[in-house]
Amino acid sequence: MQAAAPKQSALNTSTIYRIIFAISLGHLMNDSMQAVVPAIFPILEQSMNLSYTQVGWIAFALNMTSSIMQPVFGFYTDKKPSPFLLPLGMLSSMFGMIGIAFAPNFYFVLLSVLFIGLGSAVFHPEGARVAFMAAGTKRGLAQSIYQVGGNTGNALAPIFTALIFVPLGQSGAAWFTISAAIGVLLLWYVSRWYRTELTSGTMRVKKRAAAGNGEGKLSRQVKLAVVFLIFLTFARSWYNAGIGNFYQFYLIEHYGLSIRAAQYYVFIFMIAGVVGTFFGGPLSDRFGKRNLILFSMLGSAPLALLLPHIPLVWVAPLFAVLGFILFSNFSVIVVYTQELMPGKVGMASGLIVGLAFGMGALGAVVLGKLADMYGLTFTMMFCSFLPLLGIVSWLLPNDRKAQ
Repeated sequence: MQAAAPKQSALNTSTIYRIIFAISLGHLMNDSMQAVVPAIFPILEQSMNLSYTQVGWIAFALNMTSSIMQPVFGFYTDKKPSPFLLPLGMLSSMFGMIGIAFAPNFYFVLLSVLFIGLGSAVFHPEGARVAFMAAGTKRGLAQSIYQVGGNTGNALAPIFTALIFVPLGQSGAAWFTISAAIGVLLLWYVSRWYRTELTSGTMRVKKRAAAGNGEGKLSRQVKLAVVFLIFLTFARSWYNAGIGNFYQFYLIEHYGLSIRAAQYYVFIFMIAGVVGTFFGGPLSDRFGKRNLILFSMLGSAPLALLLPHIPLVWVAPLFAVLGFILFSNFSVIVVYTQELMPGKVGMASGLIVGLAFGMGALGAVVLGKLADMYGLTFTMMFCSFLPLLGIVSWLLPNDRKAQ
């Protein structure tokens, strides 16, 4: 029996890259369908004569559904993991895509995005759990790969606008049902592996080791640290809501760009965020999670303050640096929270990723209202101060104390 122990230990700590990359690809497909919603805003704004406030309400309906339901599904699946929720969530998003493609009015669009939000809420906690299960000892790297898939999907929104919705209009959303169908098959494959792991002796060992005292109460210090992490997620999400939903209109109004041209600038910011997300995990392993979070928030603040005041020629390079720095903390905050809440992987993911959507939803409504009342220039100026709220990163415990 003792001779078998090293083999068992090695098996428990092995990193299963095929599953990590598969769930990352599923994450890309899931978030690509979410990205369709802001991508189609300029088309809907013209065809349905929407106000900026109505645009904000569509973003609110999408993101708040995901925000409210993610911690709920995370809490449920921490107690009862449900592998086949993954393809079911993708199926819900497919129905939402069909609805958006043929929506006749504002209210039908709202109903359609609720299906997409629900699909996202189902996917994310279980997707994060799969990445955690397949990570072995490389949790930071696994979470970075997983989150890169989602952030890449979000980053494609401007490209969708320029290459699909400008030439095809609203009906272009129907093409994304093909991606959704492929995603259902991919996640069915991942779910079968997930189910096998749950029923194997190896997975039972993993579950006991990961759960630890997960059912116990969290200490006051841990709760306070989680509150700080949620607040940092709030600041980043509101800023991202301003750029992702309204900066395209600012470029059109302030610099005189076409709808298509404006998308490429927003894409630079988002794709730089994807790169930052990937490198954030390894950098945090080298310099510490708390230090990386602090650098990410305060390092991006001066660039955000400059953005509304620079000529167009400087927007692209500034966006590239700003997106990289700001999003380098994305996967790090998730892993940091998971380590603070052992045995509550789904809940931790639901709180941080779910609340990121929720805060972005609230931000979209508030920023849309500000744009209608005071103009886009005021709204962009307001957004530029949000990364300064990252000063609360000083209050986080260092990595050793957190562990």
